[in-house]
Parts: sequence; C-alpha cells; structure tokens
Amino acid sequence: MNGRRFLARAWRALASLRAAGVAARRAIALIVAASLATARAQGQGTNWSSPSGDAGAMRWSPLTQVNTGNVARLVPAWTWKTGEKAIPAGPNQKPARPGQLQVSPVVINDTMYLSTSYAAVAALEAATGKLIWRYDPEVWRAGQPSNGTGFVHRGISTWSDGRERRVFINARWRLVALDARTGKPIPAFGRNGEINLLDGLRRKVNPLHYTNTSPSLVVGDLVIVGNGVGDRLRYPNDPPGDVQAFDVRTGKRAWSFHTIPDSGEFGWQTWEKGSWKYMGHTNVWAPMSADTARGLVFLPVSTPTNDWYGGDRLGDNLFAEAVVALDAKTGVRRWHFQTVHHGLWSWTSRPSSSARRWPCSGSTGAARSSRRRRCRGPSRCRG
Repeated sequence: MNGRRFLARAWRALASLRAAGVAARRAIALIVAASLATARAQGQGTNWSSPSGDAGAMRWSPLTQVNTGNVARLVPAWTWKTGEKAIPAGPNQKPARPGQLQVSPVVINDTMYLSTSYAAVAALEAATGKLIWRYDPEVWRAGQPSNGTGFVHRGISTWSDGRERRVFINARWRLVALDARTGKPIPAFGRNGEINLLDGLRRKVNPLHYTNTSPSLVVGDLVIVGNGVGDRLRYPNDPPGDVQAFDVRTGKRAWSFHTIPDSGEFGWQTWEKGSWKYMGHTNVWAPMSADTARGLVFLPVSTPTNDWYGGDRLGDNLFAEAVVALDAKTGVRRWHFQTVHHGLWSWTSRPSSSARRWPCSGSTGAARSSRRRRCRGPSRCRG
C-alpha cells in the first residue's frame, strides 16, 4: 500500500465528514474504533496501544480493512459525546470551560480509552461506543488553566504486566493510576492512587500555573511526565519544565531531568548572568516518544520564559527548543540537538518525533524525524 496516497485519501474522507457536520477529530476516533472492531471480528486483532500507535510514535497499523479502495466510503459507526460544558463561577468554584476535543484514543482488546477536555477518562466499547466506565478527576474545580484556550487534554497512557493493566491520566498537577477494568484509582500507587507532580520540583510553584495537556509516556516500568505552563506567564521563579519519571506500580519517583540546568549541570553556563536560577517554562508540553530498542526517551522541549523577549536570559539557553534524548531508565542525557539557540517566538520542537531507519553509506542508520532537521543524503546521515 502507498502510505502517502492512503493518508491523502484518508484526510479527504475526513474533510467530507467535516463538511457533513462531523468534527474531524471525532471522525478519526470513529474510524479507528470501527476498523479495529471489524479487524477483531475477522481475526486480524491488533492494538493501538498509545495515542501515536506505539511508544515510538510510528502511527502505523497492520490492519487492511481500510485501504486506498474504500477509505473514501467510510461513514460514522457511532458517536459519543463528552457532555462537558462551561462551568460558571460560584462558591469555592472559579469559572472553567472545555476547549477543543483533541484526544487521540487508545484501543486495546476491543476497549477504547480516551481523555476528555476536562481530563476525565472514559472506557468505551470500541465496536459500539457504549460507555463502560468514566473517571473524573474534577480538575475543573480549580478553575481555568493559564493556557487561554480552555481545558485541553490529548490522551492517556497504559501499562500492563500481562496480569493487570493500568491507565494513567496526568490531570493538571496530578498523576492518577486507574484500574483498566473498573476505572477506579489504584490505592497502592502514590497516595490513594495518585501523586502530586509539584512535590518533586526544584522549587515551590503556584499549582494554578501548572498543567498537563498531553499524555504521559510509559517506557518499561516507568511512566514519564512533562508539563504545561501558559506562555502568558512571566515572573521570576515561574514553574520550571522539569520532566519526571515514576514507578508504574508504586508511584515512587525514579528520576527528574532539568530542562533548565542547575549550577554545575551540563549546559548551565548557556544561561548567562545566573538566569538559570529564576527562569521557568522550557517545558515539554507536547507528546514525548521513545526508542525502546535503545532505551531512549525523546523530549520535544519548548521556549523559556518568555517566548517574546530574551533580554534577561542571554545565552543559548539549553535545553530550550531542543530535542533531548535521555536514558529512559535513569534520565541521564545521551544527546541533544538544539534547533534554535536563544529561542524566541515559541519555536517548540516537533512533538512525538519518530525513529526512522534507512541505508546510510552502505549500512543501516537510525535518525529522528524533526520539524527542522533533515537528512540530505547518505553523506549527511549521522544516526
């Protein structure tokens, strides 16, 4: 099958669905659900185990029911509505509103798992859209996050040892582990099924200025979490973009990576006049990915405080606007590529970069796809 031709037809089909009044993102969920359910009924069972297909964000499926010959004829199989609405201010309640539904669902063994704009988690029958369970962390009670776009969440992550499966939702400053069968928090994880992501940060921050909009990433027995900070925020010691990893069973923190290096850490001198001490952001708000064969996790790091002015943070500002590869088990930096030195204008690195392999000078090399980095022929491939 010609992949580019298939994708082109798929997007034309989604465009026609949108014209018919069905949101494209919802249509994607319906197509995935219908395709996977049909595949299982015909003996071609497979899983879409992460929002990007797998930890490596390859976005590829071996299913053959949807192909270049029939993709244009796809129609909605079912719809499911979140039922979420704007919440007005009231006693002990700040106003909140849901943003766009930007979730990429996960489908495992005929069950679809997804997050809503308010970071609620729903498990649906993939073939019918029937609700199995729903968990609401009620993050809306704290009011609107500082992103200015309404509440947004893009998906969940899962882990299984073959006996049990856990669903992880990173909701604002909380990481919650749910039983995939029941949707109930798992008491053995953290405290009553959740951990406070602020507890391990290098400094105390305002929880209302800290959020999560993209799914966590599970690699082995670790669940890895970034964070989001509204670009409009700018003040000394605003929330840092530390990336943290936790044990999937206990919730104990395994490691933390400072996207703004502390004194003595690699890259700290790229923040001149001590600006590393009080600058924030430089966060990984977008989806991460991993090369499980090499044991690497890839961080698409965004802009420091603030993304319009850098006069008080002179220098190259590592690891802002960089793709950073960490050892997934230890969090130790293996390599990085900074796409923009001393970034302005919010040049965030590409979300969920994926590993590609092709012959380079007679051997097979591996490289990461990136928004601004290209391999211009065998002589330029560096792995």
